[in-house]
Amino acid sequence: MRFIIPTMTAVLLATSGAYAQSINIGPGGVSVDPRSPRERAIDREIRREERMRDRARWERSSWRGDCRTVRTIEETPRGEIRRTTRVCD
Repeated sequence: MRFIIPTMTAVLLATSGAYAQSINIGPGGVSVDPRSPRERAIDREIRREERMRDRARWERSSWRGDCRTVRTIEETPRGEIRRTTRVCD
């Protein structure tokens, strides 16, 4: 009986990490990403397309003279988020 509980604990700890696809250690602490590599690649493509769309919108509007730059500062529990956006009227 003394060996069953530590053995079961070791087995549970060893098998729980097998489902994690990515383990990240960063400033926010340790995080586990359960997504598959394919799902992460799809998310990367979506973000890339959004950046390209934003860049194209910026380039289209950059030649117009009626644009202004708006800076917003949002307070979050982790700190400030500063965003600079271009607004064309």
